[in-house]
Amino acid sequence: MKHIKISTWLKNFAEGKYISSDCITQINAGWYDWFCKDESLRSKTYKLAPKVKRVAKILGDKFQNTHYVFFKNNCPMYGSLTDDFRFCDMKGNDVVYTITPKMGYNNADKGKSQVYGKSNNFDGPLVTGTWKDVLNYFKGLNK
Repeated sequence: MKHIKISTWLKNFAEGKYISSDCITQINAGWYDWFCKDESLRSKTYKLAPKVKRVAKILGDKFQNTHYVFFKNNCPMYGSLTDDFRFCDMKGNDVVYTITPKMGYNNADKGKSQVYGKSNNFDGPLVTGTWKDVLNYFKGLNK
């Protein structure tokens, strides 16, 4: 997978470069690992893109130009398939944030949004709640 800056990813998305449902296009869109059917990736890309855009906008231009995004479709042992996106540092390829808009695990967090991050070494969620709670968390970082 070729890593491109979030700002470039957003531009490519806006220009329709990820509109095709073929697997290579969706890998170029950032899909790294998935358990769903290949044909499902395009709709997942289009469902997650507004969320990527919203968080990236909050984090700002500098972040968008020094990080990239990739996507995973996870298969928990107990629960339904769950999609997330991850922001990584372009230099070291380290994951900085894992953002799950809707948890699929069969536990108290099912259906909630969640963020894990490098700031606490991914030792528990930085926030769990609604999508608005996730956005407020990121807004709080810029204060």
